[in-house]
Parts: sequence; C-alpha cells; structure tokens
Amino acid sequence: MNNDDLTTDAATDAATDAFVAHRNLLFTVAYEMLGSASDAEDVLQETWLRWVKVDLGQVEDRRAYLVRMTTRQSLNRLRSMSRRKESYVGEWLPEPLLTAPDVAQDVELAESVSMAMMLVLETLSPTERAVFVLREAFDVGYDEIAAAVDKTPAAVRQIAHRARKHVDARRPRQSVSASQSRAVMESFQRALDNGDLQGLLDVLAPDVVLVGDGGGIKQAALRPVTGADKVGRFIIGGVGKKAERFSITPTVVNGSPALLAHLDGELDGVMAFHVEDGRIAGIYFVRNPEKLGAVAAETAITLR
Repeated sequence: MNNDDLTTDAATDAATDAFVAHRNLLFTVAYEMLGSASDAEDVLQETWLRWVKVDLGQVEDRRAYLVRMTTRQSLNRLRSMSRRKESYVGEWLPEPLLTAPDVAQDVELAESVSMAMMLVLETLSPTERAVFVLREAFDVGYDEIAAAVDKTPAAVRQIAHRARKHVDARRPRQSVSASQSRAVMESFQRALDNGDLQGLLDVLAPDVVLVGDGGGIKQAALRPVTGADKVGRFIIGGVGKKAERFSITPTVVNGSPALLAHLDGELDGVMAFHVEDGRIAGIYFVRNPEKLGAVAAETAITLR
C-alpha cells in the first residue's frame, strides 16, 4: 500500500467519523423538512456520497457543513415531493416515526417533530420551511442558513420572520405533559376496546379533527372529519365491523403517546394524537402501508 492509499483511507475514516457523529442530527433536519423518514434516509445517502468527496482540510466546521449539505439535498427532494403530493389520493400525513419514550420528555424536540407541527410545516413553501426549521428548531445562525438556501442573510431574516408569523398563526396550542397524554390515550383505548361511544366522546374535544391517510391503497377518510360526535361515530363504526380482528397497542410516535392498530395480527396503521386541556383535539391515522416502515424500529432523533 502506497502513501496515497494511506492518505485516502485516513481521509475516508475522518469523513466517516464526522458523518456518524452527526448522523442523528442530520436525519432530524431532513425529516423535519420532508415529513418522510424514507426520503430523509435517501437524503442522508446523497449527502454521504457528496461528503466523502469533500476536502476536509478546507472545512472549518464539519457539523455546519454537513447541515448545509443536508439542507440543500432536502430542498431538492422537497420540491420533487411537492409535485408528488399534488396527485396524492386523499389527505397527506407525515410518515410516523417510532421514537424512544424519553423523547417525550424533551419538550422542544417533541413539539418540533409532533404530527400537529409537521402538518403546520406543510403549509410553508420549501424555502420557508428550510429557514424556519433551521432557525427555530436547530438554532442555526442566519449566515449559515443563507449559505444553505442560497440567499443573503438579510433575505433569510425576512423569510424567517414571515415563516414564524405564518406558523404562529397555525401552531397548535401547547400540548399537555406526556403523562397526561398517556392517561388520555388509555381512556381512548379502553373506550375503543369496549366499543363505548360515550366513553370515546368523553375524551374527544368538541371540535376534534380526524385526518386519515390511506394513500389510495387503504381505505381512509378522503377529507378531515370534524366534531366529536362525527369523529366518535366514524371510529366506532369503522372498528365495529372488524372488532374481533382488530387490536391496538400503545407506543410513542414522533415524541408523543400513540397507538398501533393491528388487523388480523398485522400492522394496519398508526394513530397519533394532539391533546389539549385533557382532551384529544387532533387524530392522525396513517394507514398507507408505504408510510409505516419507520414504526418497525426506534429512530434516534436530536436537535443538537
């Protein structure tokens, strides 16, 4: 082995060490920008292929450089996803992530990846979403964001202000604690197991909204269902027809208590929730099998 080979190996090892050290952060950046674990993994693969070609001797801050690369790849992917969503059948929900229980204890992290917040981020333009996510969730400086999105720092400040105002107007009210959410989930599950409509109504907020995502593959409500009575009857009616074949188990998805739905022993969907004032204000039921891959094993996420 000659000296050039040794130098190449050392550079590859250094690149690998840096990438692995920040991988969880990079995944979280990509996921918050895309709302899709599978697309986030693809972005990380693309970032890695570019990263190993970088001359690390010219990189002052490897973390910032990797975040910048990941953001650019995510923006490219987000623009192509926007076209895919235009032809999507029914409502589009983010791909649920199975997360470690302790994520729920990190309020900032749990809120940033919650299904309710991810849906708010869907209302931003790709550039607004990138700027908002990097600034608000990851506390990236304006100069770094400007380099990532190919804008001037002054333009980024304006975009950040506009995006923050947009999100604040739509941001879900502060959720309750993880323990309170679990108690509500237990009541919801008990009512569902017993086919108890009144028990279900007791834990649903009057203006609760249920959003289903079957992707045209599995049956789901094509439009949001609104109001406790309509949502309660929709759920009880749907489960009642297959009650003996249907079961639900508690889990943690996107940093919040959730339920896995099984039909004939096979995973049929994920129910994520937004809880306010001790009642369920939002139900997000993902049944599209193409979006259930990230609930097979826990995904490590971080804001730092």
